[in-house]
Formats: sequence, C-alpha cells, structure tokens
Amino acid sequence: MRELSPKMEPIPGLRIHLGETTVWSVAESALYFTCVEDDPELLRWHPESGVLTRWPMPERIGGYVLKEGGGALVVLASGLYDFDFASGSLELRVKNPLAGVALHEPACDPSGRLWVGSIDLSLTAANPRRGKAKFFRLEGDELVAVLENVGCANGLAISKDGRHLYFADSVSRGSLRFDLDLKSGALTHPKQLFMLRADEPGFPDGATLDAEGGYWVTLVGAGKLRRYLPDGTLDAEIKLPVCNPTKVSFGGPDLRTMFLTSCRLQLGPTLTDADGRIYRFDPGVAGFAEPLFRG
Repeated sequence: MRELSPKMEPIPGLRIHLGETTVWSVAESALYFTCVEDDPELLRWHPESGVLTRWPMPERIGGYVLKEGGGALVVLASGLYDFDFASGSLELRVKNPLAGVALHEPACDPSGRLWVGSIDLSLTAANPRRGKAKFFRLEGDELVAVLENVGCANGLAISKDGRHLYFADSVSRGSLRFDLDLKSGALTHPKQLFMLRADEPGFPDGATLDAEGGYWVTLVGAGKLRRYLPDGTLDAEIKLPVCNPTKVSFGGPDLRTMFLTSCRLQLGPTLTDADGRIYRFDPGVAGFAEPLFRG
C-alpha cells in the first residue's frame, strides 16, 4: 500500500455542519455540494470568482444529481424532487415509499438512470444493526428496490463505462462491486470489494471512481481516504487533516482536482477544528465527469 501525502488546501470561508455530495459541473466550472442537515441546503461555489450561492431545503437533503438541460433532481428525506435553480422551487416527482427511512446517496449511470439509497433513521450507537432501508433504481416515476436490509447506503459510485456499480453499507463496514447491465439496469455477480477489520476505526462513507478504475472511499471517524483497485487490493491511503471525511469527487478544468467534504458530528473518538471544512488537492490521477440525469 502506498501512503500519499498531497498538499491539502482548505477552501476559504467554507465550513458546514455535514458536507456531502460534491459534484463538479463541467458546463459551469463550479462545484455543487450539500449541507445534509442542521440547516439543510444545496450550495454552489465558483472557484474563479469565489461566489458561493445557497439554496435552503425544507428537510434533510440526502443528495442530488444535475439534470440534462438544467436544474437538478434533489433527494430529500421524503422523496425525489425536481429543482429549479432560478426560482428555488421544488416539485415532487416520486414519494419515498418507506416509513422511518430517509432517501440518501444518489448517482446516475452513463445512460442517465438514477440510483438512490436510503438510511434507516432508527439506527443509533445502541442499535447499529442493519435495518429496513433499501437501495433503489428509478424506473419512470417508480422506485424499484434492488437491495433490501440496508442500514445506511453510502459509497455509491459507477464506473465510467457503466459496467460496474459500487455500493457500501456503512453499518456493515464493507463495500460491494456489482456487474451492471446498462440496458436493463440489472445488478448481478456481487463481489466483496473490501471489509474493514474489526479492529479498524471508522466506516465507509462517500466515494468516487477515477479514470483508471480506482475506487476512492472516505473512512468517516478514522480520518482516512483510501484507494482500492477493482480487484479489492488496497492501493493507497491518505491520512487527512479531518477526523470525519464524508465525500470525495473530481473536478477542476482537467478533472485532476479532488474535492473533499467533512462534518462536525462526533462520529469518532476525536473531533478537530478542521472538521466541517472542504478541501481540494491533487490525488495524482484524473477523474471523469459525472453523468447527468436524463429521466
């Protein structure tokens, strides 16, 4: 395993409660991200101008995907909503079919199909078992469950060619790699990519894939970012300036900048003043543009 030590640059003036869902807009040369809860909002930051725009959300925001033609499909706890950036309006597209569960962790595959997970809101430190959440595929205006008995969906990433989908349940502390049929949306041949050892701190949170197929995953509560190869080999690790990293993605004009969010929740043995900040750095490899929603 390689130990990497890139220069971590905090983005000035950005510190939020629970950062997540970083998405680089190639068309706008801007970074979108969220504050999931404790004043939930969707945000956009333009690196060149430094302008930060905020759109408050009425409830917990588990993520979003940018839409072909403009706007976003926003994943709120209660359902999927079409969002207009100009007016700030939300229009319900699909209601959350589960009680006691919040929708969470979306991504699009190269065909423009939406995949979205969920989190069992009954999970606590005293009740850390896998729960009643599910992982869904959106078909028309229906959420079709493809995985059951999920505790907290995370680590969602889809390969550039659309042949593989990666999924982590933070409760199980491991990640799976599926074969994906882009035409039908079928997931087959699940393989364990990795499973954290019992003596390792933290659990997998947000993830992304690079252009070479490397799977980068944050270990929240452990202050680490890891890169796994498609066969599950642990290739590289970065010890981070934050204890609670939550999500990484690629951006910048050449998609060689990695953006990292973090949170100020007490999810590990320590918490620092750096937690809640957003960082950018050069990971030594390029990413690829996030597919747009075409539903």
